[in-house]
Amino acid sequence: MPERTTSMTTHRRAVEQIRDSYAAIPDDAAPRLAKATTNLFRFREPAKVAKLSARDLDQVIHVDPDARTAEVQGMTTYENLVDATLPHGLMPFVVPQLKTITLGGAVTGLGIESSSFRDGLPHESVEELEILTGDGRIVVARADNEFSDLFHAFPNSYGTLGYALRIKIKLAPVQPFVRLTHVRFTDADKCMLAMQEICETREHDGDPIDFIDGTFFGPDEMYITLGRFAERAPYASDYTGMRIYYQSMRNRTRDWLTIRDYLWRWDTDWFWCSRAFGVQQPLVRSITPRRWLRSDVYRKLVGLDQRYGITARIDRWRDNPMHESVIQDVEVPVERGAEFLEFFHSQVGMTPLWMCPLKATRDWSLYPLDSGRLYVNFGFWGMVALPRGRQDGYYNRLIERAVHELEGHKSLYSTSFYAREEFWRFYNGDAYWPVKRAYDPGGRLLDLYEKCVRGR
Repeated sequence: MPERTTSMTTHRRAVEQIRDSYAAIPDDAAPRLAKATTNLFRFREPAKVAKLSARDLDQVIHVDPDARTAEVQGMTTYENLVDATLPHGLMPFVVPQLKTITLGGAVTGLGIESSSFRDGLPHESVEELEILTGDGRIVVARADNEFSDLFHAFPNSYGTLGYALRIKIKLAPVQPFVRLTHVRFTDADKCMLAMQEICETREHDGDPIDFIDGTFFGPDEMYITLGRFAERAPYASDYTGMRIYYQSMRNRTRDWLTIRDYLWRWDTDWFWCSRAFGVQQPLVRSITPRRWLRSDVYRKLVGLDQRYGITARIDRWRDNPMHESVIQDVEVPVERGAEFLEFFHSQVGMTPLWMCPLKATRDWSLYPLDSGRLYVNFGFWGMVALPRGRQDGYYNRLIERAVHELEGHKSLYSTSFYAREEFWRFYNGDAYWPVKRAYDPGGRLLDLYEKCVRGR
């Protein structure tokens, strides 16, 4: 039996503190966790908010290298978690791309990465959840105990059933390096067929693969990137300084990264979104401190722009068309992936797009992907000029309709425009409401539609 660390005592004190703070919130105020960082892109604030401090719930409690498990507080970032597990030769089964995504956020929301073709989403490697429920209880939910209904409904509930205080997860073994192979395609149908075959066989050209994702630059230029663990490497590239990861795949077919740099390969430039801030220009990049080249810094800049309307003011001053924020992740069955790319390129036109295959390993209540069916996550993040006469929401509504026509789903971390009945049909209201009534009968927390669509 592994020895418990003394930080469990500290954790219990933090749990008591947040429970007492929650009980003291007035009934007419909407509780919100006060976090140092966020990766949500819903900027509408409810009229009256009571903030719950989560500063004492952001640590790794214990890593058990023998059992390959970790116990982690809910607001722990994946950056801190990975730093604790890699010295043991371990990593979470799925490590979302950005350093400041929290484990609790990835479980109650959604997370994905290039191991998801095999290991699903982050919540699928969770063994136990300690949750502060909407009615103020602290419960420990597992798949096989009296709170199993909450355990299965928690993913994609976005804090509307309660808050994750402690999470026990399974860990996977790693090797020091990852060998990358970038395979170019000039046809979306062939790209999707190749992705499907690689995910099914878990190999390419006779070599086993450990990771797979892809990047779409245009109808005649897209790449599948394959990763394989390695004990040794002839070199290790560095994309945390002047060199930019996503540009590298266009001029090299083979690359090597340390495992840590592989996990955070997208964070330095927030995929490609750092170009909006000019830091992909060589001169600007050369004078920008490395500590500023990270996703949470860019996210804060976006928040400031939204708060003060800087981009909108500049567009009006220059008589430019209005721009709409199109920041979404959607899951489409792999056999419909080429159709989605054709629609998106012709109707929206933003590039690049991220392509990441995933397969749910079992059924989950509120994000009804068919278990065992291969989907592709398409991620796209940026601003698109609106056609004259169109209003904000035009592109996002267009995308919502197309995704569901293609038997897909979209994540709820950003803006949504669904009608109420449509929303509950897509996100399994029949499963949600019995759990909501069981753990938040007084409605202290907003329901999923009110929070993710109406943004109250």
